Amino acid sequence: MSTWHEYVQQTGRVPEWPYPINYGKMNEIVSDVLVIGGGVAGMQAAINAARMGVKVAVLERGHAKRSGCGGAGVDHWHGAVTNPCSKVTPEMYTKACTDSMKGWTGAHVRYIITKESWDTLQECEKMGIQIRDVRDEFKGANFRDEATKLMFAYDYENRHVIRVWGWNIKPRLYEEAKKLGVNIQNYMMPTALLTAGGKQGARVVGATAVNTRTGEFFVFRSKATVIATGGMAGRLAYFAPELTASGSMGDMNGAGVGQALGWNAGAELVNAEASGHNRLSGLGYAPYSMGGAHNTYHGTPIVDADGKEVPWYDPFGNELKTYEDRFLPQPGHEFILGEGIGIGLYLHQYRSNELATDLPERLRKGEFKLPLYADLGRLSEPERRAIFGMMVANEGKTRIAVYDAMAKAGFDPDSDLFQCPVMPVEGYGHSNFWGAGVNAPANMRSMGGGSFLTDWDLRTNLEGLYAGAGGNLFGGGCHGESHTTGRYAGKHAALYAKHAPEPVADKAQVEKEHDKAFHATHQSKEGNGWKEINGAIARIMRDYCGRYKNDITLNLGLRLLNELKTGELDSAYASNPHELGRLLECHSLISVGELVFKASLQRKASHTGMDFIRLDYPQMDPPEWNKLLPIHQENDQPKVREVPLDFYNKSPNAASLEENYKKHAVK
Repeated sequence: MSTWHEYVQQTGRVPEWPYPINYGKMNEIVSDVLVIGGGVAGMQAAINAARMGVKVAVLERGHAKRSGCGGAGVDHWHGAVTNPCSKVTPEMYTKACTDSMKGWTGAHVRYIITKESWDTLQECEKMGIQIRDVRDEFKGANFRDEATKLMFAYDYENRHVIRVWGWNIKPRLYEEAKKLGVNIQNYMMPTALLTAGGKQGARVVGATAVNTRTGEFFVFRSKATVIATGGMAGRLAYFAPELTASGSMGDMNGAGVGQALGWNAGAELVNAEASGHNRLSGLGYAPYSMGGAHNTYHGTPIVDADGKEVPWYDPFGNELKTYEDRFLPQPGHEFILGEGIGIGLYLHQYRSNELATDLPERLRKGEFKLPLYADLGRLSEPERRAIFGMMVANEGKTRIAVYDAMAKAGFDPDSDLFQCPVMPVEGYGHSNFWGAGVNAPANMRSMGGGSFLTDWDLRTNLEGLYAGAGGNLFGGGCHGESHTTGRYAGKHAALYAKHAPEPVADKAQVEKEHDKAFHATHQSKEGNGWKEINGAIARIMRDYCGRYKNDITLNLGLRLLNELKTGELDSAYASNPHELGRLLECHSLISVGELVFKASLQRKASHTGMDFIRLDYPQMDPPEWNKLLPIHQENDQPKVREVPLDFYNKSPNAASLEENYKKHAVK
């Protein structure tokens, strides 16, 4: 019997728990630097801290060899503007991101990314990740540089987004960390950050965790800690695991654990009030599993049921006449930023060329007929092979689920059409045809903020606590940016640890966290399990923290979350360490929900970029609210301060990005 399902079907019973359960056992691990999260950012933080000669431990909820949103691979790497072919400077790239977001991004983080992204990618190359066309498979292609053999995406003239063969990127990072002696602890559910004296807001001196196989309790003591857990609390507003796994670009194990740890310890977070229409609903289609013309499939011709091709346009409304023009900046472009870096509002001069945005209206009028198809055969042979044969074969969740499956089924991109999903015509208003936005109910929201506010060292307001990775870092981005910020945060954590005092865990705090962690193992099985709790959390968030909010609904939702925590969650049971880990994730989800509600109550204005609408404060984007509202807890009460959007260049910092970077960069 090879699977769990076969065992149940053939024996008629659920298998016994296969690991020894030791709920009473307590372990201690001491390191100079503790990294929470073993994704690409966490591995980079661990590797670079270890290279600085300090002792490093990693706490990972899954298995660090393949865990995290980037664990399955990557096909293109953003922000590498210092590569030898790039015409984009760090200043240009950072300005494009900042201006496009109207200042609502951490420009200091963006600048760090641009200064070190190419260096980070070259270090990945030394670990065995292919970043060049070393076998000359694409020799002569217009997206390839003949001297360096680098290949580029989106903007073939300015050449700052690099195509990579990243299917093995996570195993290589894992092997490098092991080689450097990093102590990687897999299957660990973190429950709390330890602080000096057990006080909220004090120096962070480690963390506690539960092993989700054996149930053992772990105390990690460290001089410095890096949170690199990613930013997607995918199960916060919608819970249906049977649907969401294939329909999500993110890791559906995401429970906002890093944000919850920081929030409960007293760390400052910003923009937790931001949200978006839920891409993780599972009501769309598995990313890249159908015809489209966006992201990895950028530039792909789309035809209708009669073979009539849908035109492409530049951001300024001019129709593009050739396929080659889709990958080139047009008059009015400064350069093309590319897709997938956490930038929601592109200015025209940085936006990609795209499929006709009025396609929904043209479909209604009958100018084009459904279904639509992607016709890769209309592209040049190198372009076709790069999109389907290289990028789809290396991008995250698509190597096996899409590329291998379609190739085995006989799909030939030279001659076969790739059907786009049939959906309400509004779904064709964007050339990304995953369908999640148009198919998901309006009250399904995904968390859009809740990022750690950091300084130029990527240190939070708490001494000893640093942050890296994409969504959990204000100003972070996607895959390459996660590598780069993790690497940077790891170096600074190591530098701090070399001179920091020994970490002392508060005994009372450890005992409190131990008792809280195992409370569910003593409860009656007549109570609720973790799935019921998770479903209730999602219902509260959908009902009381949807797109439209007011003071009354937000306070009602906050009250219901607290009642859930002190009632059903307190009496919930866990029958094995896996269920215990999932239930502890529900504790994290409730903490993140509280953060979102409390941050939403503080912003008494509506905001376009955060898709934040207060019915009791309907004025959109009033100038006096053009500011960050970092929120943290003191004695479990929310505290908020006002910070200008360009805080990174304000005193005590220097006035320029370059000057600040030179002052703080660790070489």
